[in-house]
Amino acid sequence: MYKQIEFDRKKLIILCSLAALIGALATVVAKVLLLAIAFFTNLFWFQSLSTHRVELGEHQFPLIYIFIPVIGGFIVGLMARYGSKAIRGHGIPEVMENILTKESKIPRRMTLLKPLSAAISIGSGGPFGAEGPIIATGSSLGSWIGRHFYFSEYERKILLAVGAAAGMTAIFGTPLAAVFICIELLLFEFSAKSFIPVLIAVSTAFAIRLASGHTHAEFPIGEFTEVVNGKNIFFYFMAGAVTGAVACVVSKLVFIIEDVFEKLPIHWMWWPMIGGLVVGIIGYIDPRSLGVGYVNITNALQGKLLLIPAITLFVFKFISWSISLGSGTSGGTLAPLLTFGSSLGVILSYVGHFIFPDAGIIPEVTALVCMSSMFSGATRAVLTSTIFALEVTGTHFGVAPLLLGNSAAYLISLFFLKETIMTEKIVRRGVHVPNEYFSVKKEAP
Repeated sequence: MYKQIEFDRKKLIILCSLAALIGALATVVAKVLLLAIAFFTNLFWFQSLSTHRVELGEHQFPLIYIFIPVIGGFIVGLMARYGSKAIRGHGIPEVMENILTKESKIPRRMTLLKPLSAAISIGSGGPFGAEGPIIATGSSLGSWIGRHFYFSEYERKILLAVGAAAGMTAIFGTPLAAVFICIELLLFEFSAKSFIPVLIAVSTAFAIRLASGHTHAEFPIGEFTEVVNGKNIFFYFMAGAVTGAVACVVSKLVFIIEDVFEKLPIHWMWWPMIGGLVVGIIGYIDPRSLGVGYVNITNALQGKLLLIPAITLFVFKFISWSISLGSGTSGGTLAPLLTFGSSLGVILSYVGHFIFPDAGIIPEVTALVCMSSMFSGATRAVLTSTIFALEVTGTHFGVAPLLLGNSAAYLISLFFLKETIMTEKIVRRGVHVPNEYFSVKKEAP
């Protein structure tokens, strides 16, 4: 005879309740991070106290401004040396390391230092995105709460993933992709007990995002009557393959640059200043390489990016990003990867039109395919990159209600229905059906 232990079910309810709380808090933190990035951008580049969002690529700055990223690098270096070395890097690998080697425990100071350092780095022109830092910050928030409620290592891992997913949803409005990035990169498993709290967190974050007026897609793409046909489908497949190969090269070069910095005869605190100087020089040549640069992605997806601008954007952004990231500063990699992929898609669409002039190749669709393929090739998170591309370019208001509705139905069934319609007959025949939601022990006869 098998006895279901009630404690696990109560713990799951507590986890789900905390998931909603963490989802809301992570959304607030994400909003604060975006405002901080805008604040430091205005402070560094325009000497004004404002949180108005600006695109640095739309401005041309005096030569002396090449030292602004150097100043930002100096501040980040100080914060890393005397605050926490963990703020270095782009966030997600550090979260994965904490899960795998440190019992999902993240220092509490990371909740403050990571977003602040990222805001200074990006605000001073660093060619990064906000998603990595907010994922790291949300994870730190979840880990901190988990440590104070006496949860096990496994349950802390769930709360850590909850914070990461909520942060990603708050930034991009991609709840499903946030769930899958947890499954593929953070939880390392596919069990409902793990991702039900994540579903609740991303639904909470997405609902707050909509309520605050962010009802549009982050990277809107045009509408097309015929996207795929028998002629262009093979081209899109090949474009994805080429982009995957480029992603491998991009990833490898970043590690090579990191190795070069490791050999420098100066303390690592000064490395971000070197990276900042490169950022400043390239930013003077092409201001589009400065900052987050979401507008570059949107332009590629809407067919507003031509061949030569696409080539220069890809080259300059990559040099700036790879050297700056290799220097150990603070910032996210997802937005740069999306920029590389979308601009590469524009380039490949021109190549495709030259080789297959009658194939009906659509530059915007090629940009979308390559944007997603760059993400996939660099992370190997195939499901995440696919769903992310669908969500971030279109409006799916029905996702959050579905996730919440299904999560609620699951919890009700868990408490009031001993077996499901799929397992009832099997159990009556004396067959035990494993269920990951309960601790099961066999009683002595």
